Amino acid sequence: MTDDDKRTLRPASAEEIEQSLSFALRYDGRKRVRHADDAMARITAERLVAHLERSGYVLMKRPDARAPSISDNRYSNND
Repeated sequence: MTDDDKRTLRPASAEEIEQSLSFALRYDGRKRVRHADDAMARITAERLVAHLERSGYVLMKRPDARAPSISDNRYSNND
């Protein structure tokens, strides 16, 4: 992580943490894990976030990545 990355970090919201944990409980990479129920994953994520907040943890998040655009295409033939 560069110094620029560190300057742009912000605390992640409880909702962002819940979504990330819930996703991790339901998927292994991009492959769906069939033994984890959606409701159970959501409930588990909510409880984990509540515990982390009570314990004083702060999870930091980078800004969202900028979507690629056609104008950034360095291989275009617009010379």
